[in-house]
Amino acid sequence: MAKKIISETDRDLFRQSIGDVHRISSDNILWQREQKPKPFPKFNAHNAFDENFEFDELAFDPLGIDDALSYSAPGIQKNVLKKLRKGYYGLDAELDLHGLTRQEAKRQFLRFLHDCVENGYRCVHIVHGKGIRSADNLSVLKNNLNSWLRQHRDVQAFCSSQPKQGGTGAVWVLLQLAEKFRQENLES
Repeated sequence: MAKKIISETDRDLFRQSIGDVHRISSDNILWQREQKPKPFPKFNAHNAFDENFEFDELAFDPLGIDDALSYSAPGIQKNVLKKLRKGYYGLDAELDLHGLTRQEAKRQFLRFLHDCVENGYRCVHIVHGKGIRSADNLSVLKNNLNSWLRQHRDVQAFCSSQPKQGGTGAVWVLLQLAEKFRQENLES
């Protein structure tokens, strides 16, 4: 880089605008730590939802191993489901229900969706398995998840994953944003 040549008048003007300058003996800076804010008590998530919530038994034909899941809530555009299927929405969280009983899976499912909604997650991935080892090749968790997701108030749409992400053994779920996150988005 070429050195700038400054005229004598510019140099004098600069020194007058700065004023007296004193050379410092040390160039080390002493950082002062700011006081950390006191932590707020974390809201107890166990009290925020009912783990024993009973879903209605919906009359569906049982789904087989290779049957795909697909659903969009009333009022949701078909385009949203297409975007979800293609992976348009970024993944925020994932839950694996492999090897769990129906009750354990339900408890994990409810806790997971509650935490996702509380944290403002929009798109989640739930692995339920295909049910290859289930009786009559009917996946218990897949059929239950189909019913649970349709009845959950925060689920806007869901569909089976692409083959490289679990295929018919996993679902992408699009969640409704909590009110507090919708307000933040409107303000920004």
